[in-house]
Amino acid sequence: MRRTILLFLILNFVVIGFLVHSVFTLLTLLVETGDTDAITRGEIPSPGSPLNDDRPQLIPRILHQTYINETIPEKWKEPVQQCLDLHGDYEYKLWTDALAREFIANEYPWFLETYDNYPFPIQRADTIRYFVLAHFGGTYLDFDDGCARRLDPLNSYPAWLHRTDPTGISNDAMGSTPRHPFFLYVIDSLMDYDRSWGLPYITVMYTTGPLFLSVLWKKYMNSNKNVGDGPLGGRVRILMEDDYHNKPWSFFNTFRGSSWHGDDANFIFWMGDHWLLLTVLGVLAAGVAALALWWAWSVITARGRKRRLYGSRGPVGWLQKLRHWRRSGKEDYELLENDRSD
Repeated sequence: MRRTILLFLILNFVVIGFLVHSVFTLLTLLVETGDTDAITRGEIPSPGSPLNDDRPQLIPRILHQTYINETIPEKWKEPVQQCLDLHGDYEYKLWTDALAREFIANEYPWFLETYDNYPFPIQRADTIRYFVLAHFGGTYLDFDDGCARRLDPLNSYPAWLHRTDPTGISNDAMGSTPRHPFFLYVIDSLMDYDRSWGLPYITVMYTTGPLFLSVLWKKYMNSNKNVGDGPLGGRVRILMEDDYHNKPWSFFNTFRGSSWHGDDANFIFWMGDHWLLLTVLGVLAAGVAALALWWAWSVITARGRKRRLYGSRGPVGWLQKLRHWRRSGKEDYELLENDRSD
């Protein structure tokens, strides 16, 4: 009995250890605040301060955005115009589907097959932003990110991302110098993460979207490349939520977006709103699964003990052999054993 319990516990520890190892980076994201690389409020001059003019400009003054074609929907014209009005001296690049594919085909042909085979258009919209930042540098903005102030202070860092709730980082606003090691790492990792996860929302999030980027950011933080704030620096700085939006000193005004979300996304958002209930149900389900596994293990080991004790025909066959030996005598018993050995 003790051996059975020990084997059962070892099996459970192996299974649990494998599962934890598989999602370890995701688990660490739950407690990652980004404070180590945060852009502090003291670093950023207030809007209109003359100190903004004295900051080095590492990131090129280029604004990148993506869309199906050149016709910007009415609901997003205001945030786009906000950024254009504040950054008249910036180069503006609108990456339509046709221009994006042409760029990938010409500059990164090794990725074209993966790019074309993505099942969801948003995956191509995600990936092109990583490639253009790695290639040209500059600042990428989603259409639903309007500009509340000039972005020049953020150009003083070799790369920046912004923190999002409940955890990780987002890919709707980010900036980089050309050939920054983080964005090179991102584009090199895209093919490794290209797989289906059943639900469209999860597939997009973990193959090209914010969850994919957050996992790579966490891994990059633990590497020896996340150092250096100079022109050739590899560090990625984090813009915190208050500096991103909703405050008088924030850089962005956020508008309604996420038009690609479907019913599965709404279900996942519902799960986020009811996480305590789902946690309790998950613990109960795990308990039931453990009891079922223990029952199955007990049945299997009990049958094994019976086979070792009685043979393949069970206790009835063992008693029949015993009675036959008593009737036939020792000579016949020995003959029977020899026949079995043959």
